[in-house]
Amino acid sequence: MAAKVSSWRWARRTSQGLFLALFLILFRLTDYGGQDQIPYAVNIFFRLDPLVAAAAILASRVLITLVWYSLIVVGVTLILGRVFCGWFCPMGTLLDLAHKIIPPKKEARPDRYRTWKYLLLGFVLLTALLGLPLVGYLDPFSLLVRGLTVAVDPLFNQVVTVPFDALYRAGPAWISAVSEPVYGLFKKTLLPYRPKVFTLSLLSLLLLLAVFALERWGRRFWCRSLCPLGGLLALLARFSRLRGRKDDEACTQCGLCTRICRLGAIDAERRIAYAECNLCLDCRDRCPEGAISFHFSSPRVRQPALGLSRRAFAGLVAGGLLLPAYARIGAVIPGAAPELIRPPGALPEQAFLDRCVRCGECLKVCPLNALQPLGLEAGWGGIFSPRLVPRIGYCEFNCTLCGQVCPTGAIAALDLPRKQKTVIGLAHFDKNRCLPYARGIPCIVCEEHCPTPDKAIKFREAEVRDQEGQQRLIKQPYVIDRLCIGCGICENKCPLEGKAAVLVTRGATV
Repeated sequence: MAAKVSSWRWARRTSQGLFLALFLILFRLTDYGGQDQIPYAVNIFFRLDPLVAAAAILASRVLITLVWYSLIVVGVTLILGRVFCGWFCPMGTLLDLAHKIIPPKKEARPDRYRTWKYLLLGFVLLTALLGLPLVGYLDPFSLLVRGLTVAVDPLFNQVVTVPFDALYRAGPAWISAVSEPVYGLFKKTLLPYRPKVFTLSLLSLLLLLAVFALERWGRRFWCRSLCPLGGLLALLARFSRLRGRKDDEACTQCGLCTRICRLGAIDAERRIAYAECNLCLDCRDRCPEGAISFHFSSPRVRQPALGLSRRAFAGLVAGGLLLPAYARIGAVIPGAAPELIRPPGALPEQAFLDRCVRCGECLKVCPLNALQPLGLEAGWGGIFSPRLVPRIGYCEFNCTLCGQVCPTGAIAALDLPRKQKTVIGLAHFDKNRCLPYARGIPCIVCEEHCPTPDKAIKFREAEVRDQEGQQRLIKQPYVIDRLCIGCGICENKCPLEGKAAVLVTRGATV
């Protein structure tokens, strides 16, 4: 019996390790590697997420085929219970690893907040149905991938790169001969193809760290009390076939199972709440009398109520109705944020926001760091959605990667010819800053870099007076609107310091 128990425990830990490794490998592969094709399903964890699927479908009112894989998790949960949280979820595995580093307070009572995950689940789904998608702020994969992309990965790159750069510049030749091959190995395996910087990096990091800081209030506090995906899986697990049982005759009422249960699924009377059990099997392995076992049985067994009070339910409904209404009356005036440029292939704005889960996949894969998390330019409902910031990076003319990694189709997967004709913005010149206009200084940088086959930036000759008062003939650039696609390379390459002289906005053609 002991060998069988040990094998199950080994299997669970192996599964956690393998899926965490798979998650991290796919995270690294969600990066530009010199090619315009990603042959791997790097967004598979999002496509397996039933919360993402439900919220995106409710918000967009469209059956999204990309997320049908989530039915696999639903089916497994209906058979085995909340096994996804204990065996497969990378966030849960990371929280388990953090348990010894962040031990919970002895006086904490995390189970008193257990119903909050159901409230957050209902809130996310109700607001999505009413046109305010919030899943990207609470889904565990969105929190994890966005935090890693926007904050942790750039920080890790700096921590690794700076010492090697210092050794290369100041160290003796023999040190560089050793350090450079090591750095090259890092570049091939762990470091991004290009170093990147992001806006809202501190906020993203704080939100991710908050999930781990909650371990002080109880082991896996996020999973047992707040995670809306966990709440959805817990509801499904109430109908599961695999159930834990306690042998009342063998049980000595030592209370060990209650103390060690990482999700608090065993109460003081040693009753097992099937909806909360994530099948970690710690209780089975460590019970001194072997009084706990797991068997397949009928799901019709009476289960404890969810514990939602009428007041909490009323608050959920009121908040779910009022918040979308408030978002609508506080909407951004059309044209108030002309610099808000979405990626090529993005759906119309409201449909885009409905489907976007703020996962950060497009931010990570963008080869030139052009896509950045949005602040309040589109209202607080658009925070963390992607926008193009040309002064940081431009949209590569021969790149279609963002559409390939989007898990919900908020950014359509475009083939290259179609992408190269997709208009996302429109360039125009600030003649008070442009060198040929404002100072009479020749400059053709913007036209040189314009990637369209027929240049969208052309010149007209004009006689101007330069800064020394001399009359001279100079080429002044202008934009042909019907040829401009708004890629932003002209703004990015403008040689002026600070604000560029050529600016890309959404424009009248978008």
